[in-house]
Amino acid sequence: MPNKKKNVLFAAFEATPFIKTGGLGDVAGSLPAHVKSKDYDARVILPLLSSIPDEYRSNMKYVMNYEVRLGWRSQYCGLFTLRMNGVYYYFLDNEYYFKRPQVYGEYDDGERVAFFSKAVLETIRHIRRSFKVDILHCNDWHTALIPVYLREHYNGDRIYDPIKTVFTIHNLKFQGQYSRFVTGDVLGLRGTPADGQMIHNDATNYLQGAVIYADAVTTVSPTYADEICTMEYGEGLEGLFESRRYKLSGIINGIDRDSYNPKTDKAIAVNYDEKTVFEKKIENKLALQREIGLREDPDIPLFGMVSRLTTQKGANLIADLLPSFKNLDMQVAVLGTGDGAYEYAIGDFAYRNGDNFAACITFNEPLSRRFYAGADVFLMPSLFEPCGLAQMISMRYGTLPLVRETGGLKDTVNGYWDVGEEANGFSFKTFDSTGLWNAVELALDIWNNKPDVWKKLMLNAMSMDYGWDASAEKYRELYDSLLQ
Repeated sequence: MPNKKKNVLFAAFEATPFIKTGGLGDVAGSLPAHVKSKDYDARVILPLLSSIPDEYRSNMKYVMNYEVRLGWRSQYCGLFTLRMNGVYYYFLDNEYYFKRPQVYGEYDDGERVAFFSKAVLETIRHIRRSFKVDILHCNDWHTALIPVYLREHYNGDRIYDPIKTVFTIHNLKFQGQYSRFVTGDVLGLRGTPADGQMIHNDATNYLQGAVIYADAVTTVSPTYADEICTMEYGEGLEGLFESRRYKLSGIINGIDRDSYNPKTDKAIAVNYDEKTVFEKKIENKLALQREIGLREDPDIPLFGMVSRLTTQKGANLIADLLPSFKNLDMQVAVLGTGDGAYEYAIGDFAYRNGDNFAACITFNEPLSRRFYAGADVFLMPSLFEPCGLAQMISMRYGTLPLVRETGGLKDTVNGYWDVGEEANGFSFKTFDSTGLWNAVELALDIWNNKPDVWKKLMLNAMSMDYGWDASAEKYRELYDSLLQ
């Protein structure tokens, strides 16, 4: 008799292709399909946000509706389903909470995510005949109340007691912090142990509750899991993480290798693979130079950056060094939006030095792919980076990442200073202009004086397999350990 499959329900506030504001959307939209195996089924549960396109909403099937208790409130919840690319999705409907002009940033986000968390748990009761949940995998602070509610409001219920919870932190900067008043009036947790355990700096901290109540806590890279136990990266919760190290681990994210494939990508000028990269990639470089107004030159190294222009992403280091870069034989192209000061500084410098510097102050996904394919070096000088996907994508296209050694960047990029010709990119340790400058000078030295080494590094980068399969296997191992 075949073994019964174990069932994982991913709870997230966004997932591609329905809605995406950041890396969480990529993960929730990709990982579940790879978790599915002969031993595991995986489904996803999301809020039915008004910003989900009609092409998906029109294909959803209404299942039922039920009431959800939230504090003193009793709210409607409608359940819709949709199957796409082999994955079953549940959508929870409540127009009061989810018919909003934006995904996040509403005045009552604390109540909106609390409703979603409680509704996820109520939905488990209504779908159990077709999908009996074994693992609840929650993501970021928007779902952080799920492990808390599970143990405080459903404890002793035979449907819920066997369920294990995993909570994944994608970015610790955002924790869900609100007045202590919400613990009772909004969350309905007054008088429970959570009433005290969720308090941090005299505020109710949703993420803190998940770290305490979840059976396992993960981050999106092993290094980030270590970093958040320190004052530098712990965002005030480093003591909590240090005390919960026994259930804390890091699992690196993956990328969609079918989508990000230079051999088939329709957005780039010329397709190529490992066998044709040296003759075809240069055509993408010339096409990109032409498109963004740089001087067309196959021999000058082109440094590209696709990023939010913020201090976290190292935009301040780029802005500081642009005048110095002008004295080097190199080109720099930046694509992205962010803080106005960085947009102006980078954009103005590029405007005044158009031959070798370009700034595309916009979000343009097809153009970003042409950056990956056309640049020689990909800049990611981040202050912190829980995982990072762009460095993996750039390697897929044979573009060498130049990164600051932090979080997932440290876990995925083997810098030339450390491993020589076995490297797949360049790296520096300290977050300052000197560190970035030295790494750029090293890259230029290899480009100008060791072309054969540069080609070897390109092949090293393209040979890296940062797809989802390895990550999914590590998650299955974690689930197995909890269920045993």
